Amino acid sequence: MDIFGFYFSLMELIVMGLLTLTFIHQLFFYFRYLNGVLRLNIKIKSNKLPFLIEQPPVSVIICARDEADNLRKFLPFILDQEYPEFEVIVINDGSTDETDILLRDLSKQYPHLRSTFVPTGANNLSTKKLGLTLGIKAAKHEYLLFTDADCMPEDKVWIARMTRNFTGETDFVLGYGAYFKKKGFVNHLITYDTLFIGLQYMGMAIAKKPYMGVGRNLAYRKEIFFRQKGFASSLHLSSGDDDLMVNKASTPWNTRIEIAPESITWSEPNKTFKTWFIQKERHLSVSSHYKLSSKFQLSIEPITRGIFYVSLIIAFSVGNVITIISAAVLFLTRYFTQFFIFNNSSTHFGGKKYIFSLPVFDIFLPMVSLYILTLGRIGSKGKTVKWK
Repeated sequence: MDIFGFYFSLMELIVMGLLTLTFIHQLFFYFRYLNGVLRLNIKIKSNKLPFLIEQPPVSVIICARDEADNLRKFLPFILDQEYPEFEVIVINDGSTDETDILLRDLSKQYPHLRSTFVPTGANNLSTKKLGLTLGIKAAKHEYLLFTDADCMPEDKVWIARMTRNFTGETDFVLGYGAYFKKKGFVNHLITYDTLFIGLQYMGMAIAKKPYMGVGRNLAYRKEIFFRQKGFASSLHLSSGDDDLMVNKASTPWNTRIEIAPESITWSEPNKTFKTWFIQKERHLSVSSHYKLSSKFQLSIEPITRGIFYVSLIIAFSVGNVITIISAAVLFLTRYFTQFFIFNNSSTHFGGKKYIFSLPVFDIFLPMVSLYILTLGRIGSKGKTVKWK
């Protein structure tokens, strides 16, 4: 064998070695974490997961700024929940629309609706955190359930499904916040991204590695909020009222997730790629403040994913027939694993199907995140954009 032939064979071995190692990690990640919701669903159906029998009083807290239309549309779905004792507290964060008038009118029909407001002239970088703090302090009950003004619970037992998880030492309950299904590429992208993130934080919580939750559907004890001194450690950030609270105070033993279809909340999605990108930028702007262990866990998967695809391209480009066939088998095995887990999980949560878009989004979204976390940090809007 000449020198060139030896080098070429060695390169193929290296490429296939990298492809195989990253393939193994990817399958581990999918079955260990992203498949967690499906595994938990089987456990629940088999009556192997204990739930709280009692239904303790709950305070539902919503912070709203210029959300009169959304409150008019979605708030009744929350106020009409079938639950023995609960209050709904809406914090008016400097709205200039008809929010005050709407809340006054609704409170006549719903006596368990209460409202407060963020004082005029508040100069906090995140007035939402100030508003939530005011709402939490005003709450009558120990169990707090959070959502947004543009969110609608799937069912009238949303509160019951979320709070049934406060057993024993549970401090946090992480729910799933979905986006309404619309036509078009942007909505397809948003729902895929939301599903991936949801399966990841839920799956890692099931694996005793909780790291975040979403404010569209999140519950925790009032006591844990004050024990952590509220949002004191993140007041200098415009975002992070939900994920940073969970990242800071969650433990392997005090966090549970709720996956029942009736527990989902639905939100209005962004309509353009630009508005979604800015939202994505805002969410990622606080990820650098996660615990070191969380950052390490979250960085491994996209790194192995990137190496997998690069190795795959090289194998297809310079490999012999056996190398190409082997690479194709690994790719298809990973693809069908994705297809099964994603689409079955999406069906469980009432979402869309992903077929040909799977590999497209699988490559595109990490590139978007990488850009935001590197070049996008220069003049990033994510640091200054106001919450919505």
